[in-house]
Parts: sequence; C-alpha cells; structure tokens
Amino acid sequence: MKYISTRGQAPALNFEEVLLTGLAPDGGLYVPEQLPQFSLDEIAGWATLSYTDLAFKIVQPFVGGCIPDADLKAIIDDTYVDFRHPAVAPLVQLDKNEWVLELFQGPTLAFKDFALQMLGRLLDYVLERKQQKVVIMGATSGDTGSAAIQGCKRCSNIDIFILHPHQRVSDVQRKQMTTVTEGNIHNIAVEGNFDDCQSMVKASFNDKRFLPADRQLVAVNSINWARIMAQIVYYFYAALALGGPHRKVAFSVPTGNFGDIYAGYLASKMGLPIDQLVVATNKNDILHRCISNNDFSKQQLEHTLSPSMDIVISSNFERMLFDCYDRDGAAIKDLMERFQTEDVKITDAAFANVRDLFDSHAVDDEQTVKTIAEVYEASEYLLDPHSAIGVEAARAARRNSDVPMVTLATAHPAKFPEAVMKAGYPHEPALPHHMADLFELPERCTVLPNDLAQVHKFVVDNITA
Repeated sequence: MKYISTRGQAPALNFEEVLLTGLAPDGGLYVPEQLPQFSLDEIAGWATLSYTDLAFKIVQPFVGGCIPDADLKAIIDDTYVDFRHPAVAPLVQLDKNEWVLELFQGPTLAFKDFALQMLGRLLDYVLERKQQKVVIMGATSGDTGSAAIQGCKRCSNIDIFILHPHQRVSDVQRKQMTTVTEGNIHNIAVEGNFDDCQSMVKASFNDKRFLPADRQLVAVNSINWARIMAQIVYYFYAALALGGPHRKVAFSVPTGNFGDIYAGYLASKMGLPIDQLVVATNKNDILHRCISNNDFSKQQLEHTLSPSMDIVISSNFERMLFDCYDRDGAAIKDLMERFQTEDVKITDAAFANVRDLFDSHAVDDEQTVKTIAEVYEASEYLLDPHSAIGVEAARAARRNSDVPMVTLATAHPAKFPEAVMKAGYPHEPALPHHMADLFELPERCTVLPNDLAQVHKFVVDNITA
C-alpha cells in the first residue's frame, strides 16, 4: 500500500513512513493510492467477529506488510483492553430504526480513543524497532489532546506537546490532559482559539527547522492517516450489528475536523452499503454551508456548548475534496491556497460530487439543549451536546425512515456538564468510577501567548535527552 499527497507534489510513502510524517512536504494530506475493496459476501462473513478481529481485517490491508500480521494483531488486541464495555462500541436504541453508537467507552470518554490508543501503540512499536526518538505536536479543541496523551504517554521515545485554547475547553477535558504529569507530557494553553492552535501545528510541520537535527515531528491530529484508518472500523461494526451488508444503514456524525465522517465515506468506498451520511455541525457551519450551498467561506469562530466542534477550518475536508476533484492535486493546491486569503467556491462538478455523497444540517445551542432534554424525557438516555447535534441533524436530514439511522455518540455527557444542566438535568452528570478522583489530582500546564516563536522555544527547551 502506497500513500500519495492531496496536493500531488510529494513522493509516495509506505504506511510506516506516513505514520511518522503527518503533513506531506507539499502541505497536502496523505491518502491511500488505492483503497482495499471488500465484497458483500466477505463483509457478511465478518458478522460474528469481535471488534478487535474485525479491526484486523480492515486495518491489515492499509499497513501493507510494514508490520508482520502477528505483531499487528497483538497491537490491535492491546488497543482496546482499557475500554469499559465488552462490546467496545455498543449500540443503544432511541426509537424505531434510530440508534446511537457509543464511542465514549475508552479511557478518556471520547471517540478519539479508538484511533489514538491504536496510534500510540503503532508508534511505540515502530519507534522501538527503529530506536528513534520523535516529538509529537498536536492541537486540540478538547478531546484529541487527552486521548493522545493517554495513548502515547508510556512511550519513552516520544515527547508530547499538546496545544489547547486557553479557558476554551471544558473543565473535564482540561483536567484529563493536565493531570497526566509524566515528564514527557507537556500541555500548552494558547491564548487564542482552536484554529490558532491548529495553525501553529500546521506551520510547525511545514517548517521543522526549529527542532534539533536528531528529532522528527509526528502528528497525532487527524492529519495522521493512522487515525482515519482506525475510525473506519466502527462503521462496519455498527452496520453488521444492524443487518449489514445486505441491509443498508445511514449515519449521522457530529463533525468538526471532518475526520470521523471521512472514515465513513471511506467505508462506503471500500464496499460497505451506506444509504446516507449526514454531516452534523454546530453554529460553526462551514461544512454545512459548503455541502448545502457551495459556500466555502471562512467566518468568525463562535464559541458554543459543543466546543470540540468549534472549528472554522476542517482539515480533513481536503482529503474528500481530492476525490471530488478526481484526484487533481494541482487543483486542490490552488483551491486550498486561495482559501487562506479569499472566499472560494468549489467547481460545479466537485460540488455535484459532494452533494451526491453527503447531507448536512447545522444545530445551534438552543436546539442542542432542547434535543438533550427531549431525548432524556422520551428515553432517559442522556446525550452530550455533540451527540445531541448528531441526533438532531439525523432527524432533520433523514431521507428514509425504513433505513436504520445511527448517530455517532462521540463523547460522554459528563465531559460537558454545562450543556447537560441547561437541558434541565438536575445535577452534573457523574464521571465513571475510574475517573471519580479527576478533580482532586494536581495539574501541570503552561500558558503561552498566541505566538509561534514562543511555542517553538518552549518545545525545544523541554525535549528530553
């Protein structure tokens, strides 16, 4: 398996090289040169597999011989040992043909554990074999940071620097990051918003000269292909549980950086019959505007009750546009460069492709709270605000009520007590027992101005020997 850049001017890499590279040298994102294809009969034969056995079937073709099968299987088996539910990704029914897929059963109570627990173990394996030390830089709007820290903290060959917007993540999200105090873990609170943090990380990958010569920069954000790869699995898992592949299933996905729903798009391209993919956004609705009206303009970021989706620039959308532009790297390079400085529209042909692939809906804070309250009143099931946006968008955009609709429940409600209590829930939702002492633990965090030079200085000063 080879991987190519969405901007067409970088060399093709194998899986191990992509794992350690992040952004391509031309500023693009790596995607597989070709996707593995599975027949309906092959997918149907997986119906009785455990989550880890299914993950091996789907992940193995992407690794392409870089890791021996026995070692890869051991890595995947180990990835999910700390998940609290034996089903790993259990389905819960809300109504007739309406389901939520609980993706918050991992150690940090968010869907990003699925990918980052695997990514950490893959990195640990590869770096130990190569006897190489790397620096991880990541930006988080709340969940990626804690999941990356939990996934990578045990690796002695990694120094981790996670940037989050100062005072703009929930208290639970912050504490999940800042209470991990191993010497190789560094939390940086940037006096800006998530897009500022993400821009710093992208700039760092575009110009790595600030690092010592013996260190490589590695991405844990969803620009890292391994994260997308791991997320494809739970689309197959949910569909098989609901009668797939001989019965189509629809999905609604709370969407910020587009990585999670892009994984669903890939699942459909690999052979999984998906009836509908709904992009669910909050007030930061560039994806909804683009999909519904070809409005790809940047607007001022709004802070909402669903902070993990408070994103103006959705990095992984470039990967999908690459396909919608018939893999024309030069066209993508031109589009994304113009996007930085002007309002752009995608071509009519590309827009038609987008419309064929996705539906979308935007949900404001008022409706988010209302949906949390309505679902709890009807079923006593408590949604976090991101998952509530997914449920509301599913109901608004649904095309066929006879097709099972699965909303990806991306976080545990205890991570976002403000929204839950605004919905009338009488008290802060309790953290799971393994996290009950979270607010008693000491924190370590460094607040820095929104200045790339100062962030780079902090990174270099804190790299371990």
